Amino acid sequence: QVQLVESGGGLVQAGDSLRLSCAASGRTFSYAMGWLCQAPGKEREFVAGISRNGGSTRYADSVTGRFTISRDNAKNTIYLQLNSLKPEDTAVYYCAAANSVANYVANLYNYWGQGTQVTVSS
Repeated sequence: QVQLVESGGGLVQAGDSLRLSCAASGRTFSYAMGWLCQAPGKEREFVAGISRNGGSTRYADSVTGRFTISRDNAKNTIYLQLNSLKPEDTAVYYCAAANSVANYVANLYNYWGQGTQVTVSS
């Protein structure tokens, strides 16, 4: 069983930066991890993903070059660095774990945190 707790969200201005953290319990070193977001009135969408050992990452086109996902397996923590934030980045950001490579590749996540709100004002 995996439990995920996000933190680090907040209200910022356009152009600012934030770092989100996801504290994980359980055998998360064996899971690929991702960050997804959901804006009001929209479906949840993929933001970034990272492989089990952190050697491979991937990003949504809308955040490539601005966001960076990383993980520290010794600390059971996953991070998302958000730079050059835009008002359209406003959403609840969720940390998630995929229990197989197939699920990770398909953006199918098995465990979810409760989310942390990021609000970017113009």
